[in-house]
Amino acid sequence: MRRTVRTVAAGAVSAAALAALTAVPAQAHEPQHRAPHWELKDTGAAGVRFRGLAAVDRDTAWVAGTGGTVLRTTDGGKKWRNVSPPGAAELQFRDIEAFDARRAVVLAIGEGEASRVYRTEDAGRTWTESFRNTDAAAFYDCLTFFDSRHGLAMSDPVDGKFRILSTGDGGRSWKVLPNAGMPAALAGEAGFAASGQCLVSSGPSDVWLATGGGAHARVLHSSDRGVHWTATDTPIPAGDPNKGVFALAFRDRTHGLAVGGDYRPDQTSPLAAARTADAGRTWQPAGRPPPAYRSGAAWLAHSRTTALAVGPTGTDLTTDGGRTWRTVDTGSYDTVDCTADRACWAAGELGRVARLER
Repeated sequence: MRRTVRTVAAGAVSAAALAALTAVPAQAHEPQHRAPHWELKDTGAAGVRFRGLAAVDRDTAWVAGTGGTVLRTTDGGKKWRNVSPPGAAELQFRDIEAFDARRAVVLAIGEGEASRVYRTEDAGRTWTESFRNTDAAAFYDCLTFFDSRHGLAMSDPVDGKFRILSTGDGGRSWKVLPNAGMPAALAGEAGFAASGQCLVSSGPSDVWLATGGGAHARVLHSSDRGVHWTATDTPIPAGDPNKGVFALAFRDRTHGLAVGGDYRPDQTSPLAAARTADAGRTWQPAGRPPPAYRSGAAWLAHSRTTALAVGPTGTDLTTDGGRTWRTVDTGSYDTVDCTADRACWAAGELGRVARLER
């Protein structure tokens, strides 16, 4: 969709430690221990908004943003290397997926040829443009990978249906999938290129697509890598080009979270989160949702109940699988990602990249 938002932060903490973010402060006579917190890292890129984030582990992360910018760190954010593709300064990178410290795939968004995919195998020293959109009606928003070879990218509707791009060789080549198994899009419906999380996958073949802008905010699900899809309404408000589901997070093939709302800062978002326990066939609203629009979400690794949601007005924590959320930080972030070694990163405007420290 022709709109965006996103940021980066990281840290290695347990679910119990994250819960301490909201703990009562120690009394004056007790030892002072700083609670887990986002610690900003100096990226040297204050003019860039990072909406693409790929956290590999507690040391390695990639971010992608405006001005065709891609940065990479391998020391936990102490130093960042500018590994932007040559000649990409006019592009807007909104999503990046990394397999390790050397291999990554980045998506540029926009109408027509502005939508492109680049791939690197040497830590960003060189890049190969592996896809350039030639259909003026297409506008690519997000991409995801099931493994190091198989992945998908999604475009806003073309000829009345969302368009899916597929790769089976790690992003070296791409093909448009047939749309016979894709439900018709609603009037005005599209995706939000806000955090690289409008298309997410889990396991070898399940993938979900988040929408807004139409009469309903929907989540589409495919269990065969994007060939056939089903669509389900969510309780997150829609009915306006600025409203809908902006991000999804699945901890396995059945348990997922949806966050969003109305991204305009002067508008409220009373129902900004929902959850599913049946792969997205049904969605339940959060009993106590985040207090405002949220654009990114991530489950903590090895936790069945703990997740984070981020947005321009703060970070929220759930410890009950998305039933209730509480604000634990008021800094501006657009996207969040947590890794298998229990690290969490977040990123956003003004070159902000942070890691969760304790």
